[in-house]
Amino acid sequence: MTGNDPISLTTVSAGFIEDWLEALRSRCTPDVMQSLLERSGLPVGSMAPTQRVTLNEIAGLYQLAAPETGDEMMGLWSRKIRPRALQHLVTVQREASSLNSALFRFSTFWNLLLDDFHLDLRSDPEQVELALIPYSSETRPQRFGHMLILKLAHGLLSWLGGSEIPVKAVRFSFSRPHFAADYAVVFPCPVEFAAPQTGILFDPHQFPTPIARSASEAAVFLKRAPLDWIFTSSRAHTNSLRVRAFLYSATWQTCQLPDAARALQMTPRTLNRRLKDEGTTFQDIKDALRRDIAIRALQRGRDSVEQIAFDTGFSAPANFHRAFRRWTNRTPGSYRR
Repeated sequence: MTGNDPISLTTVSAGFIEDWLEALRSRCTPDVMQSLLERSGLPVGSMAPTQRVTLNEIAGLYQLAAPETGDEMMGLWSRKIRPRALQHLVTVQREASSLNSALFRFSTFWNLLLDDFHLDLRSDPEQVELALIPYSSETRPQRFGHMLILKLAHGLLSWLGGSEIPVKAVRFSFSRPHFAADYAVVFPCPVEFAAPQTGILFDPHQFPTPIARSASEAAVFLKRAPLDWIFTSSRAHTNSLRVRAFLYSATWQTCQLPDAARALQMTPRTLNRRLKDEGTTFQDIKDALRRDIAIRALQRGRDSVEQIAFDTGFSAPANFHRAFRRWTNRTPGSYRR
């Protein structure tokens, strides 16, 4: 994903990575943790709950933290996942003759390593579910860890299949968090919370035959981790991301709901209903795109705040300052610093 891609441009709330940072601190000294945050571009010190985080910053922290801690899951599970484990997993996946087989290999692999959860693969002609079953009823769900392992399964299947594999639903055993909207960036399907167990559901009829992946392709997949398995660049994603991609490629400042509906080949009423089902609105998507364009511009530091205000459609810098404080609880100037 590049800086000109509307998906990579997306930001998520700090709450989305809160559990991960907490787990990472258990594997690091305070000085090492500070260094990791600084080198990845994330805010140092205590992060405000409204601070936005870019996908590239998340990927950068992962790529620094995994080798630094000697744990490829960076404290998300009670047992360390030692270096080269994911390389072995990808090698095992490359030999799968079907995506059903790939899921079986995936569950078997993790069941050899995890002490907290057992991955249970349930299959029938109409549905395949990969579920996380805790070994103890007192095990607390690790929200980022649950998300990460489900996305790794989905990302590997999509890589093997050559395109994003459709997902019927994702269920999490933890209650709905305040950052629930961020999951729409990650999962191309409805997301449920407070479920009996965490799991991801597929329709086996939509599984393509795996394509042969070379060792060099596997190396690229691993080198880019976790971008290619957490954050998809596919446009066949949730309707909210399809609208976002359309707005980014169009003159988004003047685009309205009927324009997006026409581009997505549906009526405005249908699009409005589908966005509502995903917990968002056309205006919310437009405002989020404007916010993320502004954040990216401030991070690059090439343009003045006044120019960024104009570029993001504000009639006056004061209006931009008020909107930016509402979005992030910070001023544009302090965000840039």
